Amino acid sequence: MPDLLLNKDSLKRMKNAQCKRCLNKFQEKEIYTIQQFQYRSSPSYDWTKEFFDMLKIDEWDSFCEDCMRYYGEISNNAWLKYGGK
Repeated sequence: MPDLLLNKDSLKRMKNAQCKRCLNKFQEKEIYTIQQFQYRSSPSYDWTKEFFDMLKIDEWDSFCEDCMRYYGEISNNAWLKYGGK
């Protein structure tokens, strides 16, 4: 029985992250940050950080998966339209 209580408490603590954009709460293991974009080939991560800085988004702000996809699209579109020239 103590294991069950421990698991319940652990689950309670895990659901304390909140997406900065949509404000939905999610489990800590599902946190995404703009640091995810350092692995894409273009635009560069330096450009990406500057882009998100204009949006007042820090490298450590947390986002859910859907909002991370949204920001990936808008940053890529901005790069294609303005940054890649």
